[in-house]
Amino acid sequence: MRILFLSTSMGMGGADSQLIAAARELQSRGHQVRILSLTELGPMGVQAQGAGLDVASLAMRRGVPDPRGFLRASRIIRAWRPDVVHSHMVHANLMARALRLVAPIPVLVSTIHNIYEAGEGWMWGYRLTNGLVDHMTIISQMAAERHIRDRIVPSRILRVVPNGVDATPFLTVAPELRGELRASLGVSTAFVWLAVGRFEAAKDYPNMLRAFARARERHPSAVLLLVGKGSLREETEAVARELALGDSVRFLGVRSDVPAVVSAADGYVMSSAWEGMPMVLLEAAAGGLPIVTTRVGGNEEAVLDGETGYLAPPRDAEALAAAMVRLMELPEDERRRLGARGRDLVRTRYALTKVADRWEELYREVSTRKGITLQPSPSRP
Repeated sequence: MRILFLSTSMGMGGADSQLIAAARELQSRGHQVRILSLTELGPMGVQAQGAGLDVASLAMRRGVPDPRGFLRASRIIRAWRPDVVHSHMVHANLMARALRLVAPIPVLVSTIHNIYEAGEGWMWGYRLTNGLVDHMTIISQMAAERHIRDRIVPSRILRVVPNGVDATPFLTVAPELRGELRASLGVSTAFVWLAVGRFEAAKDYPNMLRAFARARERHPSAVLLLVGKGSLREETEAVARELALGDSVRFLGVRSDVPAVVSAADGYVMSSAWEGMPMVLLEAAAGGLPIVTTRVGGNEEAVLDGETGYLAPPRDAEALAAAMVRLMELPEDERRRLGARGRDLVRTRYALTKVADRWEELYREVSTRKGITLQPSPSRP
């Protein structure tokens, strides 16, 4: 089967990470997979190229409509003739619908990656063009309910398919790396919190820092490691200075060894104001970390309150701090049990292989409904 993933970006986001992981899995099953990004390739796109995936860019500038990118995409589809075009995120989703008017796309599937993907104007774009897509998927039940309730996407063409994670990199970290990394950071005896993600408004890092400051009043030796980059990093650093957090907060930048950093932490924290289904929560759970996060989007599906971690309301630093303190004050064996349950949840519900099975099933279901015969799926290696 020829599958073209059309993505808004290939930068540093969770949606980008999920798309690359799915492409690798489908390619390992014998399918021909290409990834086409509307915008210039970022670190993940370049890394995916280096790993042998067919990744290209239409070189469109963010926020600037460019008909040349549309024409390039049309030529690529006409030349390669994919069996399935699977678009991801709002800009690519709407572009794929327009492309269907000028290029042959036998099966078109689109995925929404957030509960609030874009402004109301873009949502009207969905409403007006839903007839051009065969099926849509969304990454959490809460996000699905919102899109159906607001009549953005009709329920008959919408299905929940969560993000999937390959747990292998988190299960194969050498045991000695935990101690080595903690020693190199000078946190050998501290309780270490970890947060990985973009410094953007949705992640609400000021709320996290305020909560951490309150938690440190009970546990002064606690440390918070922040991994990632984004447009609001300087603003986030300024908040840390205002709260006089000093070197208890470490900005580590972009890391290529996230599984090792996960192994060095004692708990994972996320403070998002809104979400879809964060890959970083699934990865933290795959690494066996107990999690404290806000009750938004798919977070409460990925983290079971009291079983794999604790949930707090969004934009409530006091409640988030209380959840962090609660986790820190658990006996170590109980924290380990929370982490183990989270790992089991990932294995049973969010394994990448199971999610890829659902993609294949959906592609064939749509093609059968339309009377299209797709190439039989190759057997797995």
